[in-house]
Amino acid sequence: MNERKVRRPKRRSSNGFVDILNGFLTLLVLGLLIAGGVLVYGASQFYGDGPLKEETTFRVESGSGLASTAQRLEEQGVISNRFIFQAGGRALERQANIKAGDFRIPAGASMAEILKEITEGNPIRYAVTIPEGWTSWDAIQRLNGDSNLVGEVTSLPAEGSILPGSYDYVPGDTRQSVLDKMQTAMTTELAAIWASRQDDLPLETPEQMLVLASIVEKETGVASERPQVAAVFVNRLRESMRLQSDPTIIYGITKGQSNLGRGLRRSEIEAKTPYNTYQIDGLPPTPIANPGVEALKAVAHPDSHDYLYFVAKGATPAEGHVFAETYAEHQQNVARYREIARAAAEQAEADAEAARQALEAEQAAGAPAAP
Repeated sequence: MNERKVRRPKRRSSNGFVDILNGFLTLLVLGLLIAGGVLVYGASQFYGDGPLKEETTFRVESGSGLASTAQRLEEQGVISNRFIFQAGGRALERQANIKAGDFRIPAGASMAEILKEITEGNPIRYAVTIPEGWTSWDAIQRLNGDSNLVGEVTSLPAEGSILPGSYDYVPGDTRQSVLDKMQTAMTTELAAIWASRQDDLPLETPEQMLVLASIVEKETGVASERPQVAAVFVNRLRESMRLQSDPTIIYGITKGQSNLGRGLRRSEIEAKTPYNTYQIDGLPPTPIANPGVEALKAVAHPDSHDYLYFVAKGATPAEGHVFAETYAEHQQNVARYREIARAAAEQAEADAEAARQALEAEQAAGAPAAP
């Protein structure tokens, strides 16, 4: 019996390169699937609703970058994941556009919306406002009293060195930095207005214009009157007449650090002090307040008239002044003003008495009956 040889199938020789390639492709596919999943998840987190339950204010400190901002957003519960926020910021190339300031973040805001707000939105506006005619002492009290600023201003700036107006800042800025803005603004405006002044003014320096503008600012609260009032003082300087401005006497007494709270005494009008323009020739040695741009312009371009005197028209500053060319006419205006002031004082006294009597009647009507 013949035995047949059984042929065994030959084993295919393995190809190591193919195996490596297959493994690599498998890993690549898995990696792509994982990366895609991560991207989908990250995008859903970045563009989806955030965890914030109610509107809040978020502060971006000056000099903050994307990483530090993302960390603080996560710590305050505004976003769920700082790393996704950072990745989104870099992907959108916003890492260099972060603004300092306070931002309102609505409830449920997504990371994308928050990123847009702190890179493109407007921070909540904070500002220090210095009214026209305030003294430097007044201005420093307001600056030092603003709790959003840091650092005290300990030395009083020169009178007239601050330009009144509204100055924006970011919470955490120093008070000195805001003061620097105010003083730089005054330096800039004073130089520009002086350069454009009328040629025939009896003023030799920008500083003299600043002093006279501060007097004009304190003499009238009616904006339209400034050029008229400025012209009166310019006319007086041309005629070598004393300015005779009550606010200069008051500044010499208070140094701009309080309100006098009463009328001037005869002894104060007659006292010869550096700021008493009833007793000295020309201008006082320094400004008596911080004048605004309009007062500076009024002195640089005063009205053209021959008035040398003015007095209040009525009992309230809003009524303005009445002007005169001669002393005799001025005396008539003064007498008329005194009558108006007297009548106003009598009316105020009568109104106060009527109010007192009404209060007493009300109290008597509400009193319990005697036993």
